[in-house]
Amino acid sequence: MKKIVIAITGSIAAYKSAHLVRLLKKAGCDVRVVMTQSAKEFITPMTMQALSGNAVVDNILDPAHEMGMGHIELSRWADAIVIAPCSANMLAKLANGIADDLVSAMCLASPKKIHIAPSMNRFMWDNPMTQTNVQTLLASHLYVMIEPDSGEQACGEVGQGRMAEPEVICDQVLSSLSPKYLPLSAQKVVITGGPTREAIDPVRYISNHSSGKMACSLADAFVDQGADVTLILGPCEAKPKLPMNIVHVESAQNMLDAVLANIHDADIFVGAAAVADYRVANIADQKMKKTDGQDGLTLSFVKNPDVLATVAALSDKPFVVGFAAETQNVIEYATKKLNAKNLDLICANDVSQGQVFGQDENNIVIIDTNNVKTTLSRSTKQDQAKKIVDLIIKKISITK
Repeated sequence: MKKIVIAITGSIAAYKSAHLVRLLKKAGCDVRVVMTQSAKEFITPMTMQALSGNAVVDNILDPAHEMGMGHIELSRWADAIVIAPCSANMLAKLANGIADDLVSAMCLASPKKIHIAPSMNRFMWDNPMTQTNVQTLLASHLYVMIEPDSGEQACGEVGQGRMAEPEVICDQVLSSLSPKYLPLSAQKVVITGGPTREAIDPVRYISNHSSGKMACSLADAFVDQGADVTLILGPCEAKPKLPMNIVHVESAQNMLDAVLANIHDADIFVGAAAVADYRVANIADQKMKKTDGQDGLTLSFVKNPDVLATVAALSDKPFVVGFAAETQNVIEYATKKLNAKNLDLICANDVSQGQVFGQDENNIVIIDTNNVKTTLSRSTKQDQAKKIVDLIIKKISITK
C-alpha cells in the first residue's frame, strides 16, 4: 500500500483536495492530510478526516503530535508528499527554505521529491517573483511541478493559475510511485516549436499564426516516454505541462543558434516550429515613421537559415522529423520536403482556411522515407503527439 501525505494550503481550490483524497483512497493508498491554518478557512479538517480515514494534523506546535517530531515522522512515513493546492505564499516559503508551519517544515525535512500543484490568481502566477520561485524549486530537483491549468478563475478572471484537476494530479503521483518501462529513457530529444518573429524596427515584426501547441504536446509526449527533452520555443502562449528544459527564442537565427547549442548528442530532432523563410534585410534602428504623401512601403528581404535542413545535414545527424504545413497539394509538397532535406519522417497537415493554427485539434499524415503513409484522423494535438512519438519509437527500434 502506497503512503501519501496530502498537504493543503490556503486557496479556494482546497475543495478539489477532497476529491483528490477520494481518488487516492480508491486506488488503494493510505492517505494522511496536513493543513495550514489558512487552509482551514476553505475546507474543514473534519471533512478531510472523514475522507482520508486518518486524523488531520494542522499545527506544528501541537504538543501531542510533535512529541514524536511529527513533521519529521510524516516526511519519513510518506512514499509521496503532494501539496494541492499550493499557494503563492507556500511556493515562496519553499523556495527560500522557510519552515514556519507544519507543511513547510515537513517539506524541508523530506528526503523525497515533492509534488506541487499551484493554485492562484493568474497575475500572481505570472508575477516574476512567483516564476523565480518556481524555477528555484525546479532547479533544486527536489520538487515536481504539476502545472496549473488555464481558464476561468474563482475571481472571475481568465488565465493560467487554476489548480490541475484531481484526476491529473492523482495519475501523475501514482505513475511516479510505479515506474513503468520507458522506451526513450536516456534518449536526448530537441524540439522546436511556435513561430519566429523577424524584426522590421524596434516595435514591428513579421510573424505567423503558429500557436506552439503541437510542439508542446510533442514535448510532453516525449517526456512521458522517458526522454530528456529540450524545447526551443518561439514567442507563443503555449507551454508544456511536464518539467523539461525550455529555451525561449525570437528570430529564426536565434532558433538556429539555440538548436546548434543543444543538438550535440541528440538522438531525435523534431522541427515543429513555423520558422520564417525570410527576414528584413535592413532592420531599422528606430521606429519607422509615416511621412506625408507616403502611400506605400517597400521592404527588402533575405533568406533565413533553414533550421531543419541544417540539422539533417549534420555528419552525425539525429533521427530528424519535420512538419509540412501546406495549403494545397499537401502530400506532394510534404514528400518533396522529406526527400530534399534528408528527413526521416515528415508530418503533413493542411492549414488552409485556418484548420490547424491555434486550434486544439488536428489531422496529420505521416510520411516516411519508403513513402509509407500513416494517417492520423482528426483528434486532439495531445493525442496525435502521443501517436507520433509511438511511431518514432518504432522507427528507431527498427533501425537499431
